[in-house]
Amino acid sequence: MNTQTGLETSKGFVSSATNRKFGLRDKLGYLFGDFGNDFFFILVSSFLMVFYTDVFGINAAAVGGLFLIARLWDAIADVTWGRFIDTRKASPNGKFKPWIFRMSFPLVITGVLMFIHLPGMSDGFYLAYAYVTYILWGTFYSTVNIPYGSMASVITSDPVERTSLSTFRTLGSSLAGLIINVVGPMIIFVDNKADPNRFLLAAVIFAVLSLSCYMACYKLSTERIIAPENNKVKGNLGATLKGFSKNKPLIWILVASLVFMTCFMLIGSVNIYLFKDYFGSTTALSMVGFVQTVAMLIAMPLVKPLVARFGKKETASAGLLLAAAIYALLYFLPNVSTNQFIGILSIANFGYAFFNMVIWAFVTDVIDYHEYITGLREDGTVYSIYSFARKVGQAIAGGLGGFAISAVGYNATLKSQTPATLHGLHTLATLMPAIILALVFLILVFLYPLNKKRTLQLTADIAERSHS
Repeated sequence: MNTQTGLETSKGFVSSATNRKFGLRDKLGYLFGDFGNDFFFILVSSFLMVFYTDVFGINAAAVGGLFLIARLWDAIADVTWGRFIDTRKASPNGKFKPWIFRMSFPLVITGVLMFIHLPGMSDGFYLAYAYVTYILWGTFYSTVNIPYGSMASVITSDPVERTSLSTFRTLGSSLAGLIINVVGPMIIFVDNKADPNRFLLAAVIFAVLSLSCYMACYKLSTERIIAPENNKVKGNLGATLKGFSKNKPLIWILVASLVFMTCFMLIGSVNIYLFKDYFGSTTALSMVGFVQTVAMLIAMPLVKPLVARFGKKETASAGLLLAAAIYALLYFLPNVSTNQFIGILSIANFGYAFFNMVIWAFVTDVIDYHEYITGLREDGTVYSIYSFARKVGQAIAGGLGGFAISAVGYNATLKSQTPATLHGLHTLATLMPAIILALVFLILVFLYPLNKKRTLQLTADIAERSHS
């Protein structure tokens, strides 16, 4: 029905502030959001550990402890911020967009501060500085990423359009990854060594690019779905948690995402040492970043037809199985050249690209399922719980990566690592991802309940309820 506040739909109200239909502008706006996010997120996940070990001189195990503690704190910050946003009234510019605008400025500033090196300070100073700046950056990241991720569910209610948003989000992330992983090593390494001034230069460049992308996201995206007043969160967290306990799709996508992020972050941390020390070529990291993006671009046009025919769960599972098999193969091929390793690795990149590109569509499905079983539209809270699982995965990977690199004997003061250490780095970069990706595959196939048939039924049930 037409009202002064908007047009009623099955999801709530479509804002009357704009009559513009969903289109390419929204997709590009959402792309720019993750483009901005990942300029720093990928820089941090790929290069911050080596900055701490090789520039600050912090022991790898201590870095792992920092990552573990900071990411667990981030996980708590995610849920707190998501719940906070769900208890706020939407502004004329929307419920989520204003927070992206406001909080992006302190986010990029603290991002630059992380990479400032003051020479001649004590080991304790460097460790304390790392703790303060990294935890601050992570907290501000939550204040931007939670509203950004939640926004997909209010840009459109159409499942096909949401899949497009998920794909464009992954494209934005991949483009940022391409720039950072290809250009980053060229900037920050000099003669195969980490250079403090070059790290700071990279941080400043990516900060400017990140902020520009956030502004583009704010300008181009439109929030159309506004929950009616009787569907607002009233602060009954107990009822929300009870709903979560009944939401099996949410529970298992949380577990799958936690395990996958553990793998993804571990790969990012270990690959730096693998190519720097095992293969003796930091320039090869640029090729890895390029190949990873090319693999994603090849997979991208295949996602929609494969999902339409087989379903999201089925398509993502097949890709994960392929990736796990390729990493296992690389473990049993220890004497391949750098280029051969990268060539084989590209097939694994192609495989898990499918999971990466549909994961955000999984999230909108579980948000819908939460609404179906509870009657409440709690986009920010549900998304923050999902983000919580990813942050726990990042925490585990950060701690595991630092402890594992230390356990295999890595010593930043040595000109070259021992053969045992090199073999350990190779194992961490190949066998560990194979095992973890296989575990995610098993979770999706046997435990995540929303296959193609049940997802279509969920959509039909929600539509039927809205018209009853």
